[in-house]
Amino acid sequence: MSPAKRQSTQLATADLDNPLYYLENMETVLGWVQSHHGDLLTAEELDRLASFHTLSMPARALLTRMVMRTGDLFRSDKLKYPELGVPEARALDEIMEAGWLDTDPLLSLDELFRLFTLGELRPAMEPLLKAAGEPANLPKGRMRDALLLRFPDPLIVADWLGQHARPVIRLKTMALFDRMRLMFFGNLRQSWSDFVLVELGHQQYEPVTFTPDSRAFQYRSEVDLYLAMHQCREWLDQGVLAHEVWQAVPAPSDNAWLTSRRDRLLLELGRQAERQGERKLALEAFASSGHREARLKQLRLLERMKRHQEAWAIASEWQNQELSDAEAQGLARILKRLASRLGEIPPPPPEQPLIREITFTLPKPEVGSVEYAVRDHLYRDEAPVLYVENTLINGLFGLLCWQTIFAPVPGAFFHPFHVGPADLTREDFVSRRKGSFEQCFARLADGSYRERILANYRAKQGTTNPFVIWPVITEELLSLALDCLPPADLERLFRRLLLNIREHRSGFPDLIRFLPNAAEPDKRYEMIEVKGPGDRLQDHQIRWLEFFAVEGIPASVCYVRWQASEAME
Repeated sequence: MSPAKRQSTQLATADLDNPLYYLENMETVLGWVQSHHGDLLTAEELDRLASFHTLSMPARALLTRMVMRTGDLFRSDKLKYPELGVPEARALDEIMEAGWLDTDPLLSLDELFRLFTLGELRPAMEPLLKAAGEPANLPKGRMRDALLLRFPDPLIVADWLGQHARPVIRLKTMALFDRMRLMFFGNLRQSWSDFVLVELGHQQYEPVTFTPDSRAFQYRSEVDLYLAMHQCREWLDQGVLAHEVWQAVPAPSDNAWLTSRRDRLLLELGRQAERQGERKLALEAFASSGHREARLKQLRLLERMKRHQEAWAIASEWQNQELSDAEAQGLARILKRLASRLGEIPPPPPEQPLIREITFTLPKPEVGSVEYAVRDHLYRDEAPVLYVENTLINGLFGLLCWQTIFAPVPGAFFHPFHVGPADLTREDFVSRRKGSFEQCFARLADGSYRERILANYRAKQGTTNPFVIWPVITEELLSLALDCLPPADLERLFRRLLLNIREHRSGFPDLIRFLPNAAEPDKRYEMIEVKGPGDRLQDHQIRWLEFFAVEGIPASVCYVRWQASEAME
């Protein structure tokens, strides 16, 4: 691969003033996939994509509109796009002649009822309803139910509604476009319309180096594996019985991020199996899943099945591993219950650290929140107080570890328009970058962290990062934070953040008070969680505050009472 191919190309995005911008963006997507994943496409698929580009612009635009819509069936009389510049029928004829469409598709009764209105259906259905002993004036839903068992087989629209029915067409290559969409987005959750119409080019994105090694899919079989797992998940969502879906779950893969997706699929399959009374299958699914929630689900199910000894053995082994707060909390509760039933000695409850509390009685402001009232009350020129909540610590982490976050790890980036890595909240996010994160922490130890944070702040200004909220991270805030927060405290905070990014990047205190003139370097700041009258701490906030107390990080909870309320009492 040439150096030009190895580098991330900042693809040109369409001008939204162009009425055919969606076509331009679609062509950008198709070109990207062919350039970076062309070896994963068959010769037939490449030929079909090449034929897309031979169509006239109106035909390509109409075909793009069809791809972007839901489903693969369309009524040709409903395709109305004046920006094509030619009659829709002319563009449609060209698409038909090029072999993209089935012009006389078989329709199930469900498909027929989705495409046609009650007024269009009733004349043709009246004789069928009378033959079934049903009244002719049934509403649409009841009409469908009455005919479904009598007409299980699909028919062409003329056989359903007569020769004068409005024509229906089916796009024959939707599976190819789904495959292209998957290789571009790295998921099938995002639709073409989400991206082609809205997202492209609206933000400034971090350039990421794309190499063959960094691709999410190295083999066509991996794309097939993803599609098979996606089908299993759709079946579960549609209510297909878990034991039927279980037979179709693909075997494990060596691909780490596909393994993570399979773990989530097995977690959901286990949940549905349990709801459907298939407890044995649920246990097998939970045990086969590496998802962090699966083991707690497995233990709770074993409890309900009164297999306490088995649950105790699993839980006892698990408690010696590194756990997130939520896992540790759930496991401690299970061990306590199991110990009681088995006559075992439960593990000692974790010591509850003392959380510092203060109370202020303040005049209730006419406008503004309780957090701003406390901020204004505490603010001094020599000790500024800022409302930062989850933005400051996350922002400092994002600036220090920017290059690690955007490293071209397989399964992390699929195209140049990612806000952050696709595997950010997966369980192997840190382990796949462990060496690089340790280099970031080494900067905290040797003092070079400040230079790295400031350099990234200047160089990356406005570029999207899942941890950095640019309007909040001002130069004033950054300067105060770097002057007042000891690097040892930053390392403690960042390491806990990485234990479970999904859980731990929220729950930080509302305010931070800086004390730049304090004699002791580790006493130059304090984080303050504010609670107004009637408000209480949330679980994730308590866990952070307990962590601060254990680690000696200055933090407190400020409870506020309003003066008027106190006078009334």
